[in-house]
Amino acid sequence: MKILIAPDSFKDCLSALEVANSIRKGVLFEIPDAEIKVLPLADGGEGTVDSMVSATRGKILNREVTDPLGRKIKSRFGILGDGKTAVIEMAAASGLELLQKEERNPWHTNTYGTGKLILQAMEEGCRRIIMGIGGSATNDGGVGMARALGIRFLDRDGEETGFSGGDLMNIDRIDMSSVDPRIHDTSIVVACDVNNPLAGVHGASYVYGLQKGADLKMVKK
Repeated sequence: MKILIAPDSFKDCLSALEVANSIRKGVLFEIPDAEIKVLPLADGGEGTVDSMVSATRGKILNREVTDPLGRKIKSRFGILGDGKTAVIEMAAASGLELLQKEERNPWHTNTYGTGKLILQAMEEGCRRIIMGIGGSATNDGGVGMARALGIRFLDRDGEETGFSGGDLMNIDRIDMSSVDPRIHDTSIVVACDVNNPLAGVHGASYVYGLQKGADLKMVKK
């Protein structure tokens, strides 16, 4: 008997690969002669890197970046089997699981660490990046990520703003003059299973803000 095991992760519990291997053990316990292929899947959230690296026989690289509150953490990204494509999870640097429940507040969190992972991928020579955007603790419109790549955000007085969610209202001008030039030769593909703009009643702020720690007043702002 041929059996394909292709699960997603069990959120906050097991990665897709761990789920698949657990199912594999159970099947082999009952059907010892089964021919089993394990193919872990992901939807752009946690487990995307492991699933794609496993499927393409790539490799995982460990790097130090910052979490959504700017603290140094050990993070990771993958390089696929072609040696040219990086796969990054926002959750690995800007993820909800990196914060305690009382720390979850999209007014104060940012995606700077995700930008640092993009820089690390470009350092490795990757010019195609697949970005899984699920599981983030942030609602900064990517401003933190862009800041890590050298883009400056200025207020009406020409001073640099912060780059967390609550700083968006202070941005008057965007200065691209210092952006890392390698980004112009890099294609970034977003891996997700939803289509949400930032603002509006169907936007990311309203749909996902509450689970990231926002209250209704913050969501409206």
